[in-house]
Amino acid sequence: MTANRQYDIVIYGASGFTGRLVAEYMAAAHGPAANWAMAGRSLEKLAAVRGEVGAPAETPLIAADAGDLDSLRAMVKSATCIITTVGPYQLYGSDLVALCAEEGTHYVDLSGEPGWMYEMIQAHSAAAEKSGARIVFSCGFDSIPFDLGVYFLEKAAIEKFGHALPRVRGRVRAMAGEFSGGTAASLGATMAAVAKNPELIKVLGNPFSLSNGFAGPQQPKDTEPYDDEIARSWVAPFIMAAINTKNVHRSNALLGHMYGTQFEYDEMMMTGPGEQGKAIAELVASTNPLAGDDVPQPGEGPSKESREAGHYDVLFIGTGENGETLKVAVTGDLDPGYGSTSRMIAESALCLIHDCTDLPGGIYTTAPAMGDKLIKRLVERAGLTFDLET
Repeated sequence: MTANRQYDIVIYGASGFTGRLVAEYMAAAHGPAANWAMAGRSLEKLAAVRGEVGAPAETPLIAADAGDLDSLRAMVKSATCIITTVGPYQLYGSDLVALCAEEGTHYVDLSGEPGWMYEMIQAHSAAAEKSGARIVFSCGFDSIPFDLGVYFLEKAAIEKFGHALPRVRGRVRAMAGEFSGGTAASLGATMAAVAKNPELIKVLGNPFSLSNGFAGPQQPKDTEPYDDEIARSWVAPFIMAAINTKNVHRSNALLGHMYGTQFEYDEMMMTGPGEQGKAIAELVASTNPLAGDDVPQPGEGPSKESREAGHYDVLFIGTGENGETLKVAVTGDLDPGYGSTSRMIAESALCLIHDCTDLPGGIYTTAPAMGDKLIKRLVERAGLTFDLET
């Protein structure tokens, strides 16, 4: 359905903070050969950003506004794949998803908004399947390292043990960097949406709400700190777990329950052993990293130096009923919310259109849509590692 489109990729929101990082990465890593364009509300701002990020002067600019359906449709019809960084998606993304599903245009975003994702899956899956549009949510720090980390571990488990491991712990071992202003804004928009539609509380509280009607076993509690003997560390609640776990369970469902129908998964932050680890865990549990005056606003973010000084290291521990154990580490060499995320979403779009040509239309998570192909790209180009640990 996307044959003879004018552009392979359109970066929508390219004049915003994260969008400009995506454009900067695309210009530096892939250049004009990627056949991409920049889109946003103001051509003047786009032209300024084009010069600031070192994109070629001939990089096309497209005027598109979430409030102008005609401009959105024209943008969608010009592209093989849309990268959108314009959030909160529940405020500015619904029409774009609908148009991509209708026009057969592939789509990737950075959504960590499960209530909105649930509504989009219900509303547009059939249209995407019919048109051939491949729509993939959550192509940034939430939820690529976690979704693909579990997938990588379970593939290795099947190869080593002959079966998947029914219990996986996701443990954030180290992380330096900031959450994006968009993440904070999305949380606020979600709370406002719940106030208008209390039914969304059921979606937000159900780990299987994105799993196409499948209801699996009771999941481990992840709301209180405790001494995790398997991880050999105290652990504290991880703020992105609410979206990541839902995406991991959706991946399992879309993969035909490759991880098993009794699969259990949780995510926590490791804070170290002993009394010091306990004290840190309790402090983390009592603090909201998305609250306070120093949280970036949408369109704001850390300096280049801060982004390059950031990193993350996530440990996945899989265990089986007969004592089987497997560990996988996923790391990134830039701050998670901006530097690494901008590379991940760009490579997701390129992977979707160049490496996944046989993938049918539909609404996906990254593991069933791109799996090993995306892991390969992320390791080769985006500064991530996926490694088995002994």
